[in-house]
This record gives sequence, C-alpha cells and structure tokens, in this order.
Amino acid sequence: MMAVAAAQKNREMFAIKKSYSIENGYPSRRRSLVDDARFESLVVKQTKQTVLEEARNKANDASLEECIQQAKGEHVPAEQNVELQDEQPNLEMAVEDEYVAVEDIETETANEINAEQSTGDDERPTKNDYGLTEDEIVLANAVSESPEAEATIQSAALVVRLKEGISSLGRILKAIETFHGSVQHVESRQSRIEGVDHDVLVKVDMTRGNLLQLIRSLRQSGSLSSMNLLTENNISVKAPWFPKHASELDNCNHLMTKYEPDLDMNHPGFADKVYRQRRKEIAEIAFAFKYGDPIPHINYTEVEVKTWRSVFRTVQDLAPKHACAEYRVAFQKLQDEQIFVDHRLPQLQEMSDFLRKNTGFSLRPAAGLLTARDFLASLAFRIFQSTQYVRHVNSPYHTPEPDTIHELLGHMPLLADPSFAQFSQEIGLASLGASDEEIEKLSTVYWFTVEFGLCKEHGQVKAYGAGLLSAYGELLHAISDKCEHRAFEPAVTAVQPYQDQEYQPIYYVAESFEDAKDKFRRWVSTMSRPFEVRFNPHTERVEILDSVDKLETLVQQMNTEILHLTNAIQKLRRPF
Repeated sequence: MMAVAAAQKNREMFAIKKSYSIENGYPSRRRSLVDDARFESLVVKQTKQTVLEEARNKANDASLEECIQQAKGEHVPAEQNVELQDEQPNLEMAVEDEYVAVEDIETETANEINAEQSTGDDERPTKNDYGLTEDEIVLANAVSESPEAEATIQSAALVVRLKEGISSLGRILKAIETFHGSVQHVESRQSRIEGVDHDVLVKVDMTRGNLLQLIRSLRQSGSLSSMNLLTENNISVKAPWFPKHASELDNCNHLMTKYEPDLDMNHPGFADKVYRQRRKEIAEIAFAFKYGDPIPHINYTEVEVKTWRSVFRTVQDLAPKHACAEYRVAFQKLQDEQIFVDHRLPQLQEMSDFLRKNTGFSLRPAAGLLTARDFLASLAFRIFQSTQYVRHVNSPYHTPEPDTIHELLGHMPLLADPSFAQFSQEIGLASLGASDEEIEKLSTVYWFTVEFGLCKEHGQVKAYGAGLLSAYGELLHAISDKCEHRAFEPAVTAVQPYQDQEYQPIYYVAESFEDAKDKFRRWVSTMSRPFEVRFNPHTERVEILDSVDKLETLVQQMNTEILHLTNAIQKLRRPF
C-alpha cells in the first residue's frame, strides 16, 4: 500500500515557512512552550483554512469531463454521464485537529484539478461550492502521486443525505457503476436532519482515480443534501504522521521558532552586533546536526564562561536549601564527575553521555525553542533538544528564551533521576498524534511541572522546575507567601492560564514524582487519541498498539519481566 503524501511525508504536514518572531506576529515577550503551542495552533488553523479554500476554489473551476480525462486519460460516453445539478457540500465533518500538507496541496492539487471552465459551466449557478473536503483533498494528493497510486483499489464509505427520498439511491448506485465501482454494503435510515429524507451509508471498492471522479459527480447532484467521504487504507488524515524512530526527529526541527535578538528591541542582545552574530553561528551548527552525529563542540568565550560562573555559583548556594532531593543528588554527581565546574561550560556531548548512563536520556542540539509539538515528541524517545548559545552577559539572571545555562542547570540534573525521566517521557508519548488543543494542554502541564513545578518533601515545599532552579528571583518568589500553592491535578493544571511576563501567581505542588506520574497517566487516558503507543528502548522506536499481535508480543515481554521479578523476590526471601 503506497503511503499517502499528505498523511505520511515526514514533518511536511504544515511545514510553515515563517519564523515565529515578532515580524510575523509573534508577541514580543518572554518565550514559553505554552505560548508557542497556542501560537502554532492559531497559525495552523488559519493556514489550513486558507489551503482548503484555495483547493475548493480550484475544484469549482473543473468540469466532470475534464476531471475524468485528466485522471483517467479516456472519455466517458455521454449516455453514461451523471446528471449534474447544484449542491452545497457539508463541511461539518472537516477535521480541525489533524494535518494537511500545505505545500503538497498547493502543488499536487493544482496538477490534479484543471482550472479551465468547460462548456457546461455556463449552465451552473455560481453561488454554490463544488469543492472538496479535507479527506477528499488528501485523496486527490494520493491520486496525483503516480499512475500506480491512481489505479490502487481504495475502500471507502460514502455518507449521503438524500433530499428527495430513497428513490435517489438508484441514481447513486448507477453513478458508482459508471465509475466501475463495486458496492460492498448499503445501509439507510430516516434522517433526523430537517430537510433531509434519508441518510445512506454506501461502502465501495474502486480505484482512487475513479473514486475522486465519483465524489465530484455526486457533490453536484441537486437530489443530495450533502455527501461526505470516510476513507480507509491509510488515506484519512485522522491518523497523522508523527516520528516513530529517533532518527525521524531530524524532520521535527525545521519549524524552529526564532526569537531573534535583532528583531526585538527588548531583547538584551538587540544592540550587540557581536552577540547577534554569535547566536547565528551557533544556530547554524545546530541546524546541520543529524541523528547519529556527535554533538558539535562549542568553544565558549571568556564572556560566556563569566556568565555561566555567575549563575552557577548562585544556584550552588540556593540549591541545598530550596531544591528537591532528587535535584541535589544529581547535582552532586555532576560535580563529582567534574562536569559541573565554575571555570568552564559543560559540553552537551559529555552531559549526554552522563544522562545516557543514568537514565537512558540523551541530548541533541537545537538552534532555539522548538514548537511545542516537535519538542514534546523528542521526549518520547528520551531525547532532550537543548540549546547551546549563552544568554547575554548584561542579563545573567534572566533570559527571554531558553539558553544552555537554563538547560544545563535547570533540566539536566533531574533528567538524571529515573522517576523524573520517566515522567518527562510519558508527557512526550502522550503528545504523539495528539490534537492541537491537546498539545496546548500538554504544554501547559509541562509548564507548570517540568518548568515551574514544586513538590513536597518532609513537610516543606521544594522546587523541581527548571525555570525556578535556573532563575533565583522566581525561585525565592515561588517558595514565599506571595503566591498561591495548589495541589497538582492534571485536568485542572492543563487549563490554568499562565503568566509569561511576570512571576507566576499560582504554582502546582506534587506530593511526589510517582504521585504526579500516576495522576498524569489517568488524565492522559481520557484524551481523544484513538490509539496507544509505547517506546521500545531496544529499537529506539515508538510502537502503535493497534493490533492483537502487537499486544500479544507485549504481554509475552511483560510476562518474562514479571518472571524475573518473581525469581528475584523469592531469592531475597531465602534464609541465609
């Protein structure tokens, strides 16, 4: 089965070329994963609407005869033509949360749909829209891939609403016969929609090219209130592409969100040409990185080391009193292995080696803050995408976007803790295939936990959020009585408004990492994603648990693990 371009082509689904910066409408304020998720959702929604409207307008200009000749290269006799009348398509079933390839639709649909008017167009009123729905555009893309793809047999279900009674069904079946389709199932019922007599479900098998022509034909019939396509065999955009192997993260970083210091007057490095050039050089190194490459070594300047030293010593003083126990343990390990020292910045490669040895996490360089979907996806593979540039020297204790000091001092110690690493990965796994709305919620949970989370420890509140542990001002605010502490409940946390210009007025406190993971798992089970995934650490591959065979294999693996655990318990219980 040939993969469909719009549903399968790497991260080209919504390869929006704009950078997320103030020149393209991005707010000029402190960067955050949550704000990125919301901004991306807005751009995706607007871009999708524009693309669909363009495709539908192109479809309006193509006659049935031209479509058949274009798709099949042959002429349908006049006596077999279906009577065409005006009809307004039902757009209610258009999916808001999935992806459509922007570039593919604009190019391939243009090749698929001829823009010239036929002689019969003069008889059509112009007020109605004969365009395609989202699923139909994806089908059009598949047809245009190659002659083999066009001739592939496609199973599909057509949901047709009849205005004039069940007698119209005969004309539908005749149209299916005209386009050489095979009817597999027909089901009808009286409609509950005002102005519609019957709803009919027709399952057919036919070539993709003929199916596309059938849809265009039926969509123009005046006896139908609406017609919708429910495709199978990997055509539907309801199963969006997402990375399934760590190497595919190479395709998940071209939507890099760029908060460039030369675009915002409020950025500390706006007036510093040397700093701006340095940022660009380090960004290019990250853009060139591919899976399997060693992480590039950065020769940090004396100014950058000075900035690191100031922040490192501050965290070193505050962590023993205010950081959670897991952070303190990992911080000490990093000092013992001479990775955390004040006279040089740690390199990402040595930090990645340390994490892999402790929790299986690894690092890959990023040129800036990724979009929320791309960043969360990397966590599913126990990969953290980390910046390598350093904040401006004039603002050592605050940065408007994540820098390597934030990553190293804030995130890395806890990624070396097994329980916290597992929690981070589960957020990533939950994001794979999630809707835009769910990505926003997951980003908000990430914001209030991994970035600004608090936890209880021996009756006291301690910090574990990276944004707190790498910014002493907000750390002291978070543990003071100037803010509100609430118990961590993912369903509530996910919709809590956040503050990205000032200190947070509300922080969420977890009983423990294990408690947070348990609550998170129960919340994720309520998400709309129609499948479950798991990460296979041996192959570095995410597996979709969508068949009995896969589940049986997983059960066998779990039984083996349980056997090992049982044997270990029995041996521990044996008397000496």
